[in-house]
Amino acid sequence: MKKAVIIGASAGIGRELALILSQEGYAVCATARRRDILEKLQVRLSSSCMIRQMDISDTESATKILENIISELGGMDLIVISAGTGHLNPDLQWSKEQETIDVNVTGFSAVAGLAYRYFIKQGAGHLVGISSLAAIRGGGEAPAYNASKAFVSSYLQGLRHKIVKLDVPIYITDIRPGFVDTAMAKGEGLFWMQSPQKAARQIYRAIQKRIKVAYITKRWTVVAWILKVLPDAIYHKM
Repeated sequence: MKKAVIIGASAGIGRELALILSQEGYAVCATARRRDILEKLQVRLSSSCMIRQMDISDTESATKILENIISELGGMDLIVISAGTGHLNPDLQWSKEQETIDVNVTGFSAVAGLAYRYFIKQGAGHLVGISSLAAIRGGGEAPAYNASKAFVSSYLQGLRHKIVKLDVPIYITDIRPGFVDTAMAKGEGLFWMQSPQKAARQIYRAIQKRIKVAYITKRWTVVAWILKVLPDAIYHKM
């Protein structure tokens, strides 16, 4: 039986992925900050699955919990780091910027690094990080959020670069969602909003195919290309 860890499974994409992986026969450990929400999820998971409370912004505690989870599961084949936060913060309130950095940058890199080291020792594995379309360019409404997601994508690319040189069967997948109907979708003018269920199904297929970078849903690939080539003079008027 394959073993998977979902970090950030209390709602949205992480929760739906935990359900899909459980249905597909994985032994899943779902983690989140709030245990009460995890307990509601647990009743929908198979008997081989478990839940653990974790706050990745507390990196010392989170890494110890992840090590214990791996031991309890008897190994780990897949980890999905879905935990993330963000705020519309045009006034740059530091408390909001700091929270975003603590979770999306410091917390992410701590657990991703631990997973990488474990997979290197094991000689195989699959690390999936949930980044965002926002990783492509900076955004004035949520500077720390866009920058933190750029960090996630760049960090994953760096790990992939290391692994290619080692020539071992370890896979790194960078998931970049557009607008998904979760608490993270904030602001006006949102379009092409998709359900967490549809997004999770596409992410699962990307995991199965071991895709390096996947835009979710697929139509956002076009928007990503436009954002990459759009001149600053036009982008700054948006």
